[in-house]
Amino acid sequence: MLLKFTKMHGLGNDFVVVDLITQRFTLKPHHVRKIADRHFGVGCDQLLVVEAPQRPDVDFRYRIFNAEGSEVEQCGNGARCFARFVRDKKLTGNNPIRVETCSGVISLEIDEHKRVKVNMGSPYLEPTEIPFVADQRATTYELEADGQVLEVSAVSMGNPHVVLQVDNVDTAPVESLGPTLEAHPRFPKRVNVGFMQIIDRQRFRLRVFERGVGETLACGSGACAAMVAGVQRGLLDADATAELKGGELSLNWQGEGHPVIMTGPATTVFEGQVRI
Repeated sequence: MLLKFTKMHGLGNDFVVVDLITQRFTLKPHHVRKIADRHFGVGCDQLLVVEAPQRPDVDFRYRIFNAEGSEVEQCGNGARCFARFVRDKKLTGNNPIRVETCSGVISLEIDEHKRVKVNMGSPYLEPTEIPFVADQRATTYELEADGQVLEVSAVSMGNPHVVLQVDNVDTAPVESLGPTLEAHPRFPKRVNVGFMQIIDRQRFRLRVFERGVGETLACGSGACAAMVAGVQRGLLDADATAELKGGELSLNWQGEGHPVIMTGPATTVFEGQVRI
C-alpha cells in the first residue's frame, strides 16, 4: 500500500510524520527501518506517529520510533513538529494541545510566530526512575568509561539522559564516548548522551549522541536534561538558551517540582507517499 507522510524537522533533527487517524496501517520495526533509511527510504532520525487518544482528557496519542525501529518514550523536537502537523492538517483547532506519550501527558502550544512551546513535565531525578544504577540520588555521579572516571548528571525527561560538562563541544569525544556511554551497564535501558559547554549563566552549547540514532543536529529532550543538570549544578539561571548544531532553543526551569518549558521552531520540508 501507499502510506502518506510528511517530512519535518526541528532545528535539523528530522522526522517522518505519519497520520494513523485518517489512514489505517500497523507499523512494524522493519517498516520503520525502511522508511528511515537515508539511501533506500525517505530518511529521518525518528518516525513520529499520530494516533487517536486512548484516554478522554487528551487530544492525541504520540508515538516515537528510532531509525533502527525501537520505540522510545519522548522526543522534544518531535513534539514541536507533532503540534505543527496536527494544526496544519486541521486535525485539531485546540491550542494548547494535550498529547499522550509513553511517558505521560505533555502540553503543546503554538504562538503567533508559529514557534511551539512544550511543557515537557517535571524531570525525573531519582535513579530508579531514570533508570540509572546508583546507591542513592546525587547531583552528580562518578561513571567509569573508556578507562577514565567521568563526573556526570543523570536525568530523565521521560527518556534517560546522561550529561557531561566539557570545555569545548567542538572537540568533545562525541563519536567515541557517545556509543560507549549509550550502552553503559549502569543505564539498563540505554541512554542519550549530552556534551554540554557552559557559555554563561544564560547560555550553553550542546551536542547529543541519541540512543538508537547517533549524533543529531538537535535534541529537545537532551537540551531540557542539560538545562536541569546546569541549574542543579548552579551553573545556569532559570531561563537559558541552548545552542545546538541546528539552531537555538529557549528553556525555562524553575527548579525541582516544576516542569521544563522548551520553546523552538518546527518546519515542514515536504509531503509524499511511500510504498510499504
